Amino acid sequence: MVTRAVARYIRITPRKFRQIVPLVSGKNPEVAIAILTNVKKKAAAYAIELLKSAVANAKRNHNVEAANLYISRMIADCGPTFKRFRAASMGRAGMIRKRTSHLTVELDEVKKPKEEEAKGKAKVKVEAKVKLKEKPKVKSAKKR
Repeated sequence: MVTRAVARYIRITPRKFRQIVPLVSGKNPEVAIAILTNVKKKAAAYAIELLKSAVANAKRNHNVEAANLYISRMIADCGPTFKRFRAASMGRAGMIRKRTSHLTVELDEVKKPKEEEAKGKAKVKVEAKVKLKEKPKVKSAKKR
């Protein structure tokens, strides 16, 4: 069962969030939190809080233990941009963009193979005999 948690309007750029996403995608949330605690990025602190929230959602809504979960998707999207102006040379103004982001985490249950199917069906091993072909003999070049 997929469980989602969303943090919106975080005052950090999505580009900085996207640096930490590959570190944790596909991993168990507990392992991901351990990895992110050792990453010295401001985005990691927000991601840890969101992962804890997603695990709590899974426990409460779907009765799933944290050991049976993995991070199926983690997305950092752009939020609204705050525009500010700063004085520039010759009486002009330069725009400063203060970007925000929306971070989404989806946790999914680890699918275990069904034991009944594995026990009920006998595994058939097919042994194929491969005949090795002899390498063709290369004719030597004739000298003229």
